[in-house]
Amino acid sequence: MTEVLRKGRYRARLAETDHDIETAQRFRHLCFMERGGAQASPDGRDQDRFDGPCRHVLVEDQGTGQTVGCFRLLLLPGGRALGESYSAQSYDLAGLAGYAAPMAELGRFCCHPDLLDPDILRIAWGALTRLVDAAGVRMLFGCSSFPGTDPAPFGASFALLAARHLGPPAWRPAARPGETAPLHGPLPVGPEGAQALRRLPPLLRTYLAMGGWVGAQAVIDRRMNTLHVFTALEIASVPPRRAAALRALAQ
Repeated sequence: MTEVLRKGRYRARLAETDHDIETAQRFRHLCFMERGGAQASPDGRDQDRFDGPCRHVLVEDQGTGQTVGCFRLLLLPGGRALGESYSAQSYDLAGLAGYAAPMAELGRFCCHPDLLDPDILRIAWGALTRLVDAAGVRMLFGCSSFPGTDPAPFGASFALLAARHLGPPAWRPAARPGETAPLHGPLPVGPEGAQALRRLPPLLRTYLAMGGWVGAQAVIDRRMNTLHVFTALEIASVPPRRAAALRALAQ
């Protein structure tokens, strides 16, 4: 067993066997399909062709062995390999093709829907930090998902992203042809602004707090029952205090 991190009652480890991968897929099915409204699979597994090249991390309760969280990480040598990523299905990533440093795509990040213990999220981020540092990753990216496929409830949140968090024009990807919703509108202020911030997905809020940015469109994914936006974070952009806190988690 390759343990990445152990803290308190939880441990994070790399999936190493076919059984481990199946455990991750069944856990993802629980989170995204059974509880999240995505299209269920007859075999009770959330799986796709990207599982093969990814590293999978399982977060477990050390006492019971229960899986309480997971994510997968696709390590890439640089922007020329972005066509191998999950995100490239929905976004034209040609603007990042010249990025010469190692990159990693974070995907299928989820915690058990019945367990609200913040330590699960902490150990997941600690394990991610350790893996990213070990691989020399300089940009972390992925798709951040809003629940459901109706953009209307998230209009103010989309406007907030458009006003404050769009990525550099040269890097910013465009969505591929399909169902999309633009991120636009005036910056929401006051109570509306506070509500717009609260409605951002937790993972996206974390990215943005560390200096991350988003693309200009949300993609409507009916199979996964989500609206997702391309999200990226240069590791060098993480504020020093936040970087120190993450690396403390990884110890």
